[in-house]
Amino acid sequence: MKNIVIIGASGFIGSAILKEALKRGLKVTAIVRNTEKITIVNDLLTLKKGDVMKEDDLVNLVSGADAVVSSYNPGWTNPNIYQDTLNGYQSIIRAVRRAGVKRLLVVGGAGSLFVKPGVRLMETGIIPESFMPGVKGLAEAYFSLLKPEKELDWVFFSPAGNIFPGEPAGKYRLGDETLMTDEKGESRISAGDYAVAMIDEVIQEKRHRQRMTIGY
Repeated sequence: MKNIVIIGASGFIGSAILKEALKRGLKVTAIVRNTEKITIVNDLLTLKKGDVMKEDDLVNLVSGADAVVSSYNPGWTNPNIYQDTLNGYQSIIRAVRRAGVKRLLVVGGAGSLFVKPGVRLMETGIIPESFMPGVKGLAEAYFSLLKPEKELDWVFFSPAGNIFPGEPAGKYRLGDETLMTDEKGESRISAGDYAVAMIDEVIQEKRHRQRMTIGY
C-alpha cells in the first residue's frame, strides 16, 4: 500500500484526487489550511493542517511519504496569486527534497500547453485576463522550478483547457506538451477522470521528470 501526501486536498481538483486515492486503497495524509473543509471519515485518511509557505513545518508533514501530490493554489481571487504560486512551489519543492521524498506530482495548468507549433494556449488571447496571473504563475513554476529540478522525480500534470465537476467516465487520452482536443475541437476533462489518471500515475510511476496532459 502506497503512503501519499496530498497538498490542497480540499480544493476542486484536490478533493477529487483525495476521493480517488481512498477509493483505490492508498493511505493518505491530507494537508489543508482548514481541516474542517474535509468531512470524509476513512481509516486510510489522516488530516493535517499546514501552510505551504512554512517550509520547515512542511518537511515534517511530508516525511515518510512514498509520493507527494500537490494541488496547491493560493486562490484565483488572490491579488498576489502569481508570486504566491511561485513562492509556494519553491517551498514545496525544497520541503519534499529535504524530507527525502523522491516523487512529486503537481496539478499543473493548461495555459502553458502548445496549441500549435511555437504557440501556447496562454498566448492566444482565449484565456480571460483575470485568470492570467494564476496561469502564468503555474507556467513559471513548471519552466523555472520543475524543469531544472534534477533530484526529485517529478511529474507536472496539466488538465484539459476545461476541467469540470464530474465522475469518471473512464474514456480519455493522455499526452505530453500539446493541448488535447476532441473531435469537436473542444478541450475537456472531468475532475473525476483527471483524478483517476493522476492516481494511476502515482501507482504505476510511468513518467519521470516530465509533463503529461489529458483530454477526451
